Amino acid sequence: MSCFPITQQTRIITRQSIRRGAFTSVKVLVKRMRDYIAHWNANPEPFARTATTDEILAKVRIVQANIKKLVDNNGK
Repeated sequence: MSCFPITQQTRIITRQSIRRGAFTSVKVLVKRMRDYIAHWNANPEPFARTATTDEILAKVRIVQANIKKLVDNNGK
């Protein structure tokens, strides 16, 4: 999983491993996460992005505009 940024690794582990189970202890949770990572590394699959560059940049512009509004409103 080292080829992904850490936030993406965390998101993948959470979605595919943590949310699917109930854990009786932190030790059990950590084991589940390590098992998942070991399985992922043993059977890697390419990551395919589903958004186009234009779609990603459009979302970035929306976030930038929202941040600007927040900053401007905090200055009042």
